[in-house]
Amino acid sequence: MADPTIISCAVTGNITSPSQTPYLPITPEQIADACLDAVRAGAAIVHIHVRHPDGRPSMELAHYREVVERLRAAEEDVIINLTTGPGGRFIPSDDDPSVAAPGTTLMPPVRRVEHIAALRPEICSLDFNTMYSGSSVVINTPRNLAVMADIIRDSGVLPELEVFDTGDIQLANHFIQEGRLDAPALFQIVLGVRYGAIATPETLLYMKSLLPVGSHWAAFGVGRWEFPMLAQAWLLGGHVRVGLEDNIYLEKGVLAESNTVLVRKAVRILKELGGTVATPGEAREILGLKRQVPKAG
Repeated sequence: MADPTIISCAVTGNITSPSQTPYLPITPEQIADACLDAVRAGAAIVHIHVRHPDGRPSMELAHYREVVERLRAAEEDVIINLTTGPGGRFIPSDDDPSVAAPGTTLMPPVRRVEHIAALRPEICSLDFNTMYSGSSVVINTPRNLAVMADIIRDSGVLPELEVFDTGDIQLANHFIQEGRLDAPALFQIVLGVRYGAIATPETLLYMKSLLPVGSHWAAFGVGRWEFPMLAQAWLLGGHVRVGLEDNIYLEKGVLAESNTVLVRKAVRILKELGGTVATPGEAREILGLKRQVPKAG
C-alpha cells in the first residue's frame, strides 16, 4: 500500500500582498492561527514566512520566534518548515545595472539562516533557483547555498530543496553527490512561476525523472495551476502543497477566505482520487524527521 500523501500549507509567503486579498495572515498570531487551522484541516507541514505589521515581508528573528513559540505551545502536532528564501533578491538600477535599486534584499547567506540556527525547526526551505522573478533577480549562488546548507545541517534541520527549473535540480544533485546534502533529499518542485518551469504534466514528469532515486518529493502549481498540479503530483507519487503563498483563489473568481479552505479542497481531491492524507506523525516517519529541541538562550 502506498504511503499517505503529505500536505504542506504555505500560509502567507513573501509575494502575496494584503492588496490582493484581505484574508492574508500578517501578524505572528494570525500566521500561527492560520497554521493551526490548516493542520486541523489536514495539513501535516506548515511553511512559514513572516511579515511586518504593515504586511511587508520580514526577516526579523523576533517575528519567527513568536510564530514558532505559539506553534510549539499548541495542542496540535505540527511540522514546522521555515523559509530561508527572503534575502536573495536583487533589483538592478535602470541607469547602472551594477547598482542595486530600492527593493533589493540581497544579504549574506549566514543572515538568511540565522533564524534556522536559533529556532531549529524540523524543516526549512533552501531555494536552488537563480532566475528573474517579478521585478527582481533571485540570486542563489553555489557558494552561498553551500554556506546555508552547512548551517542548516549543523542545526539538525532537514532542508527542503526548492527547485524552479531543471538546472536547479542539477545543482542540487551536485551538492548531494559531493556529500554537502544528505540523501535521501526532500525536493519541492515549483511550477508555474513566470520564466520558471511551466505547469504541465510533461514538465513535472521530466523534472521528477531528474531526481535521485529514492528522493522524497512534492510539487505545487502557482495560481490557477495549484489544484491541477496537486492532482498531477499525486498521480506521479509525490506529496503536495497549497496555501495563500501560492494561490489566493478557491475557484475561478472566488477568493479563498483562508488557508483552511484550500487545505480542505486538497484533502477532498486527494481522497476522491483514492489517496489518503498523512498525519504529522506519519509525515515525520515518511521523511525520517526527529523532533527538534530549541537551543537555550
